[in-house]
Amino acid sequence: MGFRQIRVSDLTGAEASEDEIVTIVVRSHPDLDEPKQFDALPIEVKDLKPAANLVSLEIRNGQTTEMVVTLAEFNKLAPNISAVLENADGLKGRRKGYKPNS
Repeated sequence: MGFRQIRVSDLTGAEASEDEIVTIVVRSHPDLDEPKQFDALPIEVKDLKPAANLVSLEIRNGQTTEMVVTLAEFNKLAPNISAVLENADGLKGRRKGYKPNS
């Protein structure tokens, strides 16, 4: 006797092969306190449209707060926000001006 594993869409319950299933990761939602994932068929999520002109942020001060704001709202932070971003440090490597052991 053998075992057969069947994948199903969490949205509709439709059966699908392993190759047909996509995993949806919900990182942030008003009803959730942690990221969640579920399975779906591509046809079930094909009509999702990405929102445009959004900026995803982390604000760190010992704790990390994630938020998504409109580009217009983000641009209000400084009149020269494009220059601020152009000169900002990347997340990889050391920050500009950092000298170890000093």
